[in-house]
This record gives sequence, C-alpha cells and structure tokens, in this order.
Amino acid sequence: MSQGLIPATILTGFLGSGKTTLLKRVLTESHGQKIAVIENEFGEENIDNDILVADTNEQVIQMSNGCVCCTIREDLRSTLADLAEKRRKGELSFDRVVIETTGLADPGPVAQTFFMDDEIAESYLLDSILTLVDAKHADGQLDTRQEARRQIGFADQIFISKTDLVDAGAVERLSHRIKHMNPRAPLQAVHFGEVPIAKVFDLKGFNLNAKLDIDPDFLQADGHDHHGHDHGHEGHDHAPGEACDHPHHHRHDDDVKSFVFRSDRAFNPAKLEDFLGAIVQVYGPKMLRYKGVLHMKGSDRKVIFQGVHQLMGSDLGPKWAPGEAKGSKMVFIGIDLPKEVLLQGLEQCLV
Repeated sequence: MSQGLIPATILTGFLGSGKTTLLKRVLTESHGQKIAVIENEFGEENIDNDILVADTNEQVIQMSNGCVCCTIREDLRSTLADLAEKRRKGELSFDRVVIETTGLADPGPVAQTFFMDDEIAESYLLDSILTLVDAKHADGQLDTRQEARRQIGFADQIFISKTDLVDAGAVERLSHRIKHMNPRAPLQAVHFGEVPIAKVFDLKGFNLNAKLDIDPDFLQADGHDHHGHDHGHEGHDHAPGEACDHPHHHRHDDDVKSFVFRSDRAFNPAKLEDFLGAIVQVYGPKMLRYKGVLHMKGSDRKVIFQGVHQLMGSDLGPKWAPGEAKGSKMVFIGIDLPKEVLLQGLEQCLV
C-alpha cells in the first residue's frame, strides 16, 4: 500500500441538501477506492445501515464494500491520528478520507486541523471542501443563516441539489447569488447525488505543492467563465452596488463576498508578509478563504499562497515561462471584509 499522504475531503451543506445521498453514491460506485468516512456523530442523517456490515458500538465500522465508517466521539484530530496509525500498522486499509460535517458546522476549524497539527499534516493532504446547496430551500437558508453563507464561502466545489423541484429561473438566480459570494468554486447542478467521482475527489483545492501546477483557469479573466455557464463573467466582475446584468438579483446583499486583487508589478516580499500578517491578525475570523498566484521581486518562480481564517501558507510554484506576462492575482472570500483597506494595502506592498 502506498504510504503517501492520505487525501481528505470535507463534505458540508445544510440539512436536507443531500450529503448522505452523495456519500452513498460515492461509497457504492465501483471506482476501486477504499474510503474512510468520518461522521460528526451528532449527525442528523447517518449513513444508512444497509451499506454497513454491522451496526456496532465500535468507533470504526467496516462497510460491506470494504470502506470504513467512523463516528467522531472525540475531537477530529485524534480520530484522524487514530485512523492513520491503524493504516500504518495494516489494521485498516483505505485510500482516502471523507469528513461529513453536520448541517450547521463551519468547515473552517475542520480545515484548519490539517494545517495546524504537525502529526496530521504528515499523514494527510486536505484536498477540498465540497458544499451541497439545496435549490428549493437555499434562498431562505442563505437569508437567515450565516453558517449557510459561510459554507459557500469556504467551498472549492459547489453542488446544487434538488434543482428538479424549482424552475430554471430560480436555479439561475441562485447560481448568480452564489457566484457573488464565491466566484472561485465551480458550480454544478446534481441529481439525486449522481456525481461522477472525478468531480468529487482529487480537486486539489488546497494544494500549495510546487510540483502541481496551479489551476490554469485561475489566472484567467475572473475565474468562472470556464465552468460551462452560458452567461459571460462580465456580470460578476462588479463591486456590490455597481451595475449588474441582472438587476433583479440585488435584493440580496449577502455578507459573504469575494473580491480580486490584480497587478503586473512585483510585490516586495517583506512588505507583503508584514501586511498580510497584520490583516489576518485583525480580520482572520472573517476571512474564509484566500488564495493567490504572486509575482515576487527577486524570484523567477511563481509564489502560490492561500489561507483559511488566520492560517496562511505559501509555496514556490513553477517558474514563469519565457515570455509569460508576470503578474499577481489574489482572491479573498470573507464576511464583510474591508475591500478598500485590503486593496490599498496590497497596492502599497508593490515594488
């Protein structure tokens, strides 16, 4: 068995959004992968017993298809450490981990576990956060529950379920609303959890690994004109309150928003580090995800950086190709972040 890093996926979404349906589909599809599922044990909807071998009081249950299911009775960190240890000893066999959070959970602390703890970081690679959104109830949930908005802000991939229960116009409006909160995550409508496995695993949403080139679409126009939506991206590149192609969308001024910083001038590395350090100290709890490809003075390689809340990491990426226009692009997704303060501050870090 390969003893490389174990990929981990966080599955989040509001009650009834279809997380269990999606999980069941992923677990029963014959893709030849063994999956360990970690469920927060105050889960509302546990995995159905028909795909479990035995409903025991054991913390780890072997499933009929060779997968493993585990309910958290202690903190996530110790559960992950325990699973990795059993895998190293050959007591359990699995290729990847899926963590299903409860409907109201904030995925931030779950994601941070993979960055903060050395032992976990040596065993696991956080692959991505997937958020399921229920087309029928999403508007009400997004209006009233900040947790639902946060889950969208954190996502690397968003699936809209139950689109058959609403009309096409409603799905389009919901997609537009979500794009304002998180333009970075691909958005896809799914039926009854029928999602090809390639859309769920190995999305590399968190990779800062120099050997893996950055998502080529990331440096394009605004990051979401390539997801097969029929509308161009121009309608989303406006600041809140500016003109928008779809004026009837503006009754939602959600507190989770994103904005982009771009420059073709190089950053002064020391200034940038000081500024970002200060920003996460002050606004960290409100910073959901931030990510960028940076052009640093004195480096012939791209610098790839990203963070969750107060935790930020960076890595050297590939070299700038001969003739490639050097530039920086950063995306910030957060709750009521002071856009002007951040943009002006970043501008002052340029050489």
